[in-house]
Amino acid sequence: MKDTGALGPNATVSRQFGLINLLKAGAAQLIVLHHLAFYGPMMDYARPLMPSLVDWLDEYGRIAVQVFLVIGGFLAAKSLSPQGRPGIDQPIGTIWRRYIKLAPPFIVAMLLAMIASEVARHWMDHESISAPANPSQFAAHVLLLHGVLGYESLSAGAWYVAIDFQLYALLTLLLWACGRIADARRWPWLTPAVIGVAMSISLFYFNRDADFDNWGAYFFGSYGLGVLAWWASDPKRHPHGVTALLLMMLAPAVLALAIDFRIRIAVALVVACVLFLFGRTRLASCSSHGWTVVNYLAKISYSVFLVHFPVCLVVNAAFTRFVPEQANLQALGAVTAWLASLAAGAAFCRWVEAPLGQMLAGFTKAKAPVVRAPARLQVRSPARVPAKAVRQH
Repeated sequence: MKDTGALGPNATVSRQFGLINLLKAGAAQLIVLHHLAFYGPMMDYARPLMPSLVDWLDEYGRIAVQVFLVIGGFLAAKSLSPQGRPGIDQPIGTIWRRYIKLAPPFIVAMLLAMIASEVARHWMDHESISAPANPSQFAAHVLLLHGVLGYESLSAGAWYVAIDFQLYALLTLLLWACGRIADARRWPWLTPAVIGVAMSISLFYFNRDADFDNWGAYFFGSYGLGVLAWWASDPKRHPHGVTALLLMMLAPAVLALAIDFRIRIAVALVVACVLFLFGRTRLASCSSHGWTVVNYLAKISYSVFLVHFPVCLVVNAAFTRFVPEQANLQALGAVTAWLASLAAGAAFCRWVEAPLGQMLAGFTKAKAPVVRAPARLQVRSPARVPAKAVRQH
């Protein structure tokens, strides 16, 4: 089963990529727990029970998004250009199919977030509750342009869906442009070189300026590491080619960290190296009960990502309004919100995400992206907030 992004609808990777599912499942839990710790107020009351854990989740839990960025690039390369050849047919159609996969469940989730904010508003007064949405704000979310147009997000994590779409679109256009440049010439290293340059520009310039964090260019350093990791991990590639691709991954990232250390980039580099080593590994134990759970959590990760904040907001409001401010009771509320987020994600996946995917299948199965080989190389094509919110980088 193909997967075009780390947090795509029903984005379960085939079982041989069990490590990716494990990373996705774990990172999704960290994102939920980070938002619980960051937004409160339950975790604020529960903090005396586990201050170090709450502080760590508040400060570093958001770094888990780097896992999704790198995996997103890894799987996008697998889908769009498995061998790293220049050229791609119908770039606009490819981008449109990505939008159709990402946006419909996202729009439903934003409606749920708006309802949750109204419910929570009756039970508590807290900065994590968004102001009532206006039509233009909602329209910007529908178009996945809320960040670049300066609108407040309707839900924590809404920014990532827009960024995922931008990154996928950017990669598609770069592949298409490489094909136009190469034309009939045999330039097998054009595409990796262009991606490496784009990744380096992101690492050395865009990612060092938070003013760009509404744009995919800010995050393309992590995404590009995933793309290069897929190409470098190709077992059919010549060892010299693997070495060159690894240098294209490691050299810019290590130098960027030496100039300006950012833990988010360090985590992305580690994840990319892990995917290079084990991302394609077939795990024989994937059929065990433990791996069944991991694969399922990965399958519903996009749904959990979309609906966890509205769920956590309502549970926070209910425990603030109806439960005493005792640390142990509020900690129970946090656990309740976490488990309720998983349950809501499973329900959303089954009753919203999956049916929407089936309903819109005609828009996404038209023609898969095909990398065009140069004319001289006739080869067969191989058979993706509230005011207190911060960027998850």
